[in-house]
Amino acid sequence: MRVLLGVTGGIAAYKVALVLRQLRADGHSVQVIPTAASLNFVGRATWEALSGHPAPTETFEDVPSVAHVRLGQQADIVLVAPATADFLASMAHGNAKDLLGNAILATQAPVVLAPAMHTEMWLNAATQANVATLRDRGVTVIDPAVGRLTGADSGPGRLPEPEALVEALYEVAAGRAIPFSRAQATDGLTDEAGWGDLAGVNVLISAGGTHEPVDAVRFLGNRSSGHQGVALAQAAFDRGAHVTLIAANVVLPAGEGIVRVDVETSAQLADAVKTAATHADVVIMAAAVADFRPRQVRDTKIKKDGGAGLTLELEPTEDILAALVATRPQGQTVVGFAAETGDETGTVLEHGAAKARRKGAGLLVLNPVGAGQGFGDVPNSVTMLDVNGHVMGEAAGTKLVVAHAVLDRIVAMRTV
Repeated sequence: MRVLLGVTGGIAAYKVALVLRQLRADGHSVQVIPTAASLNFVGRATWEALSGHPAPTETFEDVPSVAHVRLGQQADIVLVAPATADFLASMAHGNAKDLLGNAILATQAPVVLAPAMHTEMWLNAATQANVATLRDRGVTVIDPAVGRLTGADSGPGRLPEPEALVEALYEVAAGRAIPFSRAQATDGLTDEAGWGDLAGVNVLISAGGTHEPVDAVRFLGNRSSGHQGVALAQAAFDRGAHVTLIAANVVLPAGEGIVRVDVETSAQLADAVKTAATHADVVIMAAAVADFRPRQVRDTKIKKDGGAGLTLELEPTEDILAALVATRPQGQTVVGFAAETGDETGTVLEHGAAKARRKGAGLLVLNPVGAGQGFGDVPNSVTMLDVNGHVMGEAAGTKLVVAHAVLDRIVAMRTV
């Protein structure tokens, strides 16, 4: 599928890079047309590197190929994200003031718009009239999500999450009409889980997996990527929380407004978490902390000695979750995560229930892991257990959907 991706001048443009990456990963050809204003937020080099194509902005950049018409004619579908209030007004009036405007006038492909702006701009009568006009012409205009905006503002106007936009685009490409609020519901911010239910709450989240050094170049680690922890941080921020993320070897960006502290080892993670936990109302230990570390760490690289093997003596690391539970101040909610596999001694749920009773956290989020399951940028499924190992709820879907389900349970616990 040939996707024409328009990017206009809103701060949410950084999210659209993830939309582009997903579309390319799914095998689609993507041509990006950023407006001149959008380049203040994400540079042309980013779009060209991710798409593999030039990212023209001006109508007269490629006159011989008549690009202002050709780009629209060749598209199978068009997505504009973020679509600013100015762009909606321009498109509603049929303006062709730049390359993107020309290309859209020249296309006969389905057009999907994902507006993003401050609440007052979205609710303004002029903007709503422009949206109504575009919808009457057959353009799909997705309602923005509800959540934290630029600065301290919250409300409708936030760009939906990248996976929600991609899903909505595929629905339209398949000829299926979607509710205007489909993308909003997909990113977990439904009316039932209202935005702002964590307003003013200090939330501490750990994410990723610790690396325990063996020598100057090697370490013991695990497959945790930090995707679930970062999703929890973003979801909590969207619901009004003040979020601190302790990131253990996480390459993902944390998102604007989230305080991030990077660590490497379990000892560093323990120190950072204990320090930040003194000011936290909610602590979520989503990081995969190593259970063991080498007793001795070499300052130089251990050399391979022919066919001889290598024996490492390991020692247990600190049980950070248990320490947090033992020292938590009154009113603090501590949540643990447990990545488990079943074995000959018990099922995933049996192991998880035993761990819940042993750790003593208010909530333990249990998820089965293995090849292609749990770790990384893949869907997740979890079971939430109370301190006695009893099942309190389940959730499955994208990491963001799971994150909101976990936060729903935390909010319910804190309001009892």
